Amino acid sequence: MDVSIVVPLLNESESLPELIDWIARVFKQENLVGEVCLIDDGSTDNSWEIICQLKEKYSWIKAIRFLRNYGKSAALQMGFQEVSGEVVITMDADLQDSPDEIPELRRMILEEDFDIVSGWKEKRYDPITKTIPTKIYNAATRALSGIKLHDMNCGLKAYKLDVVKVIEVYGEMHRYIPVIAKWHGFGKIGEKPVIHQARKYGSTKFGLERFVNGFLDLMSITFVSRFKKAPMHFFGTLGSLSFLTGTISALWLLIEKVYLSINGLPIDREVTEKPLFYLALTAVIIGTQMFMTGFIAEMVSLNQPDRNDYHIKSRIE
Repeated sequence: MDVSIVVPLLNESESLPELIDWIARVFKQENLVGEVCLIDDGSTDNSWEIICQLKEKYSWIKAIRFLRNYGKSAALQMGFQEVSGEVVITMDADLQDSPDEIPELRRMILEEDFDIVSGWKEKRYDPITKTIPTKIYNAATRALSGIKLHDMNCGLKAYKLDVVKVIEVYGEMHRYIPVIAKWHGFGKIGEKPVIHQARKYGSTKFGLERFVNGFLDLMSITFVSRFKKAPMHFFGTLGSLSFLTGTISALWLLIEKVYLSINGLPIDREVTEKPLFYLALTAVIIGTQMFMTGFIAEMVSLNQPDRNDYHIKSRIE
């Protein structure tokens, strides 16, 4: 199969017929053998009825309906499990992503050998309350991940089939699929400027909380990607620094008191009356707790079934 299209959706009954007809025209024009996997993420409108009608018209449609709304990450992960095309393309169902981009995205994967090609909406038709936070979020993600993409969260992306079969998308990590893929060893990530169209039907399903959640998810994926296999490297380093800082401070106070006593100099305050003593004591306690957290995290990691689950690119026997 040439291409698989994964489309997560929530209450998009108005846009679905136009989207599927558009994809069908592209398949026909480019002579592509493909499939479209629609993931209904708990819609409360008549989206599922529309999907059933479309299935009667187009045999290459696959569809899954969630019992309730689980989120875009869950929908994408389910779609990735179902598809089988050599190139997998994701797009939103709101008609803001253009199916006309499919042939070029597919070509970049096959001919330029990218693992992932991410869309870049150079000209956006979103309100400023969405575009400004998005720019900040993308800048932070580039800085922390080292992946130089202008639009990390663009829903229009293309993947090699191997990529979607290896990565796991959960929580709200759909924003960071390139980061997850790079973590798994798929480091050739490209970018393509794509057409972004104004929303034709309905309204956005994401509120301002997405930016707070996005930042927290970025912290989470950065930590996990670096320290999942060896959490002691993180907690142990911070714990050791805190413990040493506290110990050195306490020793300094003790040496100072001994020096003053030996030389018969007046001692203005006892060691336990100085703020530095309590700061040193706090640092020692925090350092010990961080170190113990590292040990516990290592024990948890040792019991993970996928601790030694390494993805092999090739094998000779």
